[in-house]
Amino acid sequence: MRTIGLIGGMSWESSAEYYRLINQRVRDHLGPLRSAQVLMYSVDFGPVEQAQHAGRWDDAALILEDAARRLQAGGADCVVLCTNTMHLVAPRIEAAVSIPFLHIADATAAAALEAGTLTVGLLGTAFTMEQDFLKSRLAAQGLTVLVPDADERQEVHRIIYEELCVGIISDASRQVYQRVIQALAAQGAQAIILGCTEICLLIQPEHSALPLLDTTALHAQAAVGFALEA
Repeated sequence: MRTIGLIGGMSWESSAEYYRLINQRVRDHLGPLRSAQVLMYSVDFGPVEQAQHAGRWDDAALILEDAARRLQAGGADCVVLCTNTMHLVAPRIEAAVSIPFLHIADATAAAALEAGTLTVGLLGTAFTMEQDFLKSRLAAQGLTVLVPDADERQEVHRIIYEELCVGIISDASRQVYQRVIQALAAQGAQAIILGCTEICLLIQPEHSALPLLDTTALHAQAAVGFALEA
């Protein structure tokens, strides 16, 4: 089994979910007492979040480049960045190491195409919904990506940082997301990408009018696939 290297902490709420999902899937594949070989470097989210909102992406990239190098030095066979938003600096992280970087958009696009889904709605932070680093990679693999309108994007973003990242799960916020999902369905979305690794803590399949592409679960699945293919 290969060793999975996780860059976590952004937020630790979703990093814990990655760890659970990866180990659960390894147990399902290999037997009840089996677990994954995992290294996690969990960063302090505070400086990263401050850099995000100040537009200092180079500063954030330096933190994550260092984390990736530490994982490789520790024996990791791949790097899994446990956050959608920070894939904005994925090329920097990938260039910092010589082990494979498993991109969250690739796992997501593969699942969408396997399901026959070509038009998707994207929920995530404002950075993810408004910038092209994730959307363009999805589009390059044949997907049409729809995003909420400006007011909806602001509220989706607010709920992520003010609630989900600190463990607050609110029915009122779930209803906000459900309304946004319904609006995306009206625009033609066939499925919804949960494009922030915390959203799965709020929205489960029974809460959505459309099928969900949970990037956390899909990324974890890809990591296990890599670990077990050796």
